[in-house]
Amino acid sequence: MAGKPKLHYTCGRGKMESIRWLLAAAGVEFEEQFIETNEHLEKLRNGGSLLFQQVPLVEIDGMKMVQTRAILNYIAGKYNLYGKDLKERAWIDMYVEGTTDLMGMIMQLPLQSAEMREKNLALIIERAKTRYFPVYEKALKDHGHDYLVGNKFSWADIQLLEAILMVEECKPDILSAFPQLQAFKGRISNIPTIKKFLQPGSQRKPPADDKYIANVRKIFNI
Repeated sequence: MAGKPKLHYTCGRGKMESIRWLLAAAGVEFEEQFIETNEHLEKLRNGGSLLFQQVPLVEIDGMKMVQTRAILNYIAGKYNLYGKDLKERAWIDMYVEGTTDLMGMIMQLPLQSAEMREKNLALIIERAKTRYFPVYEKALKDHGHDYLVGNKFSWADIQLLEAILMVEECKPDILSAFPQLQAFKGRISNIPTIKKFLQPGSQRKPPADDKYIANVRKIFNI
């Protein structure tokens, strides 16, 4: 029997958080090895575990996988969360890329100056309202299904919920003009594996604070 996937990253969200979400939603238990010092990171690099000298790193099925998108693709395919055919995968990919863009903007906020943070926070809220959330709202309304693609729970649904919750941390009433997304959030949040992941004490990570960012800068020499 294969062991649990092992995740190597800092003790924070970053690029690993969507991987945690996907594994948790699939009902897969995983272990975490937190990178806490630059020496620890260099040991991974020098040991040949990091193909491109970067994390995230996930040990799964005898592989040491790097590159976030490759890891997510593998997990989604392995656990039947990636559509039934190429067309469904294409739609899942498009929806996932949209939420990835939006979440990427949010992830950069703690690394920015106070002035830039304020400016970009306003941009994130504007983009969520006018560019990203209207797409998902329309998709759910037009096909009338509970899920984004093929009327079946997929990676696209998982990552949309992750994105919604991240934007709500920036602006709690962001969904006020999106009734379909409000209902979607309620449905997906109550899927048992996701409901468990959203409970206190799970492996879900909190938003980055100043202490975490200071430690990340030391680990990665940035």
